[in-house]
Amino acid sequence: MTQPASAPLPERLQSIVSLFKSAPKPLRLQALLEYSRKLPPLPEKYVEHPEFLQAVPECASPFFLVTERAENGGVNMYFKVPEEAPTVRGYAGILHEALQGESPETILNVPDQFYMDMGLSELITPMRLRGMGAILMRLKNEVREHA
Repeated sequence: MTQPASAPLPERLQSIVSLFKSAPKPLRLQALLEYSRKLPPLPEKYVEHPEFLQAVPECASPFFLVTERAENGGVNMYFKVPEEAPTVRGYAGILHEALQGESPETILNVPDQFYMDMGLSELITPMRLRGMGAILMRLKNEVREHA
């Protein structure tokens, strides 16, 4: 289910993408690191039962995610990313900030390569960028399975 590049971004995600796009290169890196610090810790139930987490093997850093359907129909998402991977944690923080609680349809309609509009290719290796794409694809697969 590949989305056209022109699919509109959800409002919170659009704000973040615009912020990164307009920021000078050093500020983009700072903002990414800020989002890595904003990533909430994994809930205790997943710390105790990591078998519920889905791995993202395409990512160079150990990356795990899980989603839950909220009572209001939105999606709660949780990420496990090591502190030693701040750029990947930052990307997870962006996804969490922008998409937490959104409807499955909203998440599934996020363009697969939206992060390319953020100016991150000047800061992050192509391998890490591919990992970001893989994280979004795994997130969408998880949402599809639980929708």
